[in-house]
Amino acid sequence: MFERWKKKVPTKVEVKAPLTGTAVPLSQVPDEAFAAGHMGKGIAIEPTEGRLVAPFEGTVAHVIKTKHAVMLEEKSTGLQYLFHIGINTVGLKGEGFTSHVNVGDSVKAGQVLIEFDMEAIKAAGYPIVTPVIVTNADEIASEVEGHIGSVTAGSDTILTITLNS
Repeated sequence: MFERWKKKVPTKVEVKAPLTGTAVPLSQVPDEAFAAGHMGKGIAIEPTEGRLVAPFEGTVAHVIKTKHAVMLEEKSTGLQYLFHIGINTVGLKGEGFTSHVNVGDSVKAGQVLIEFDMEAIKAAGYPIVTPVIVTNADEIASEVEGHIGSVTAGSDTILTITLNS
């Protein structure tokens, strides 16, 4: 009876860090496509460990053939994320990357997605900073807020996303 007076409260989603390291704004990524937000909204992490883990329960939507990037879809919201290890690391042709998932796999929070050799990537001359992009934020979310600073995989929040009501 009083439904019309109820205000819709925006739903907020918190995304945990998929890597341990330091979260930095996308603007600090040394690649214009990521830094300018052309790939989507998000944040980046300068990793201190070579393990990318699932920050939530979801489904693997895509694994890049050279294993340096993976896309996940969050089970509860439909939000899709791109985790791109390093910049221009496609040039390594998969060397230094070990993927533990395939397209269509269901993943649990904390599950290892990709292991990578940080020293080999750096030695080849590539930055290891890892963008975390919400690829469909413009369609589903009204706001994507990044949280910078020291983060531990699976425990610290790096993004707060406000879903459209």
